Amino acid sequence: MNYHWDWMVFFKSTGVGSEIYLNWFVSGLGWTIAVALAGWAIALALGSVLGVMRTVSNRWVAGIATAYVELFRNVPLLVQLFVWYFLIPDLLPEGAQTWFKQDLAPATSAFLSVVVCLGLFTAARVCEQVRTGIEALPRGQRNAAQAMGFTLPQAYRHVLLPQAFRIIIPPLTSEFLNIFKNSSVASLIGLMELLAQTKQTAEFSANIFEAFTLATIIYFVLNMSLMTLMAWIERRVRIPGMMGGK
Repeated sequence: MNYHWDWMVFFKSTGVGSEIYLNWFVSGLGWTIAVALAGWAIALALGSVLGVMRTVSNRWVAGIATAYVELFRNVPLLVQLFVWYFLIPDLLPEGAQTWFKQDLAPATSAFLSVVVCLGLFTAARVCEQVRTGIEALPRGQRNAAQAMGFTLPQAYRHVLLPQAFRIIIPPLTSEFLNIFKNSSVASLIGLMELLAQTKQTAEFSANIFEAFTLATIIYFVLNMSLMTLMAWIERRVRIPGMMGGK
């Protein structure tokens, strides 16, 4: 293949002001991290509530959580993203529509849409992890907590959830990594995250292989760093007798 590699392309001018191509990657990485962390905050909080709802004895409460999980897990992520970005704003009151479509910068409106989309989509998956963690605990723990005078919410807060979260750190790590990778869908609605900046660099510079190689390295280093962090947290909080703890 007659291809001339040029790794110095990242330090060349983009032709847009004084920016170099490396600036685009830094900007894209910033958007990727912001989208993933904001989406994860929603997913973890909502998913935890839904996971608790799925384990209570009230059939209506558990049914609502189950319906949520089935809906958001079985509709493709791209479809959900387009619904949140193109359809939902049109269903808002007129003032909110104007604010979202005209007052906000395009990047901000795209950011809000993809954060909500990723947060709600991932919450369904986190819900199942939390439910599994709670159900993995001995049934007597809930009864013992209530026998000691804890209300049901207190039993979940002080007894069940602290143990369940320690058990499910490995699967939660996978979901945490997935939300970083899934953030790449933001490029489809115009948010210039890492993948979008990579494609833009490839088009402007004609150095396709260099651009996608750097993006691959960035994603790999980012995910390996997150895995190392989560492994450290897992070792710090593991319960003796569970998850290989001693």
